Amino acid sequence: MTKNIISLLIKARSEIQPPKKEGNNPHFRSRYVTLEGCIEAVTQPLANNGFFLSQQVGSNELGTFVATAIYHQDFPDWSMESSVPLVLAKNDMQGLGSAVTYARRYGIMSLLNLPSEDDDANQSTTQTNSLADTTSEKTKSRTQSWHKSA
Repeated sequence: MTKNIISLLIKARSEIQPPKKEGNNPHFRSRYVTLEGCIEAVTQPLANNGFFLSQQVGSNELGTFVATAIYHQDFPDWSMESSVPLVLAKNDMQGLGSAVTYARRYGIMSLLNLPSEDDDANQSTTQTNSLADTTSEKTKSRTQSWHKSA
């Protein structure tokens, strides 16, 4: 099974074109890949090869995160997953929405090994709050992982 999945995943990945920089950040005078651009770039190539991409917000003892997973229609017990911690620049709904959007985009890009793009993440690395300070050490161990259900 693993050999078939890997072959299908390689084929799907080879069909994915790098997402275009369609977002505009006037603060840094730069362009960046949007979440919509990431989803658009990967959805059809994954579907053409039997894969489905899913994302959801979750939490555990390490903190809150966005989990990105890929499933295959012919192998229901298989999935490939990645978790990106949520680090809020502001403790309000706008800060949460921004963190979720970043985490979703980074989850897709890391899980599928898409080229990284410079964006306004520079701003998010300069702003911290108590949540970021308390969760950064806990989330360092969170990495991309392969998961195969029993």
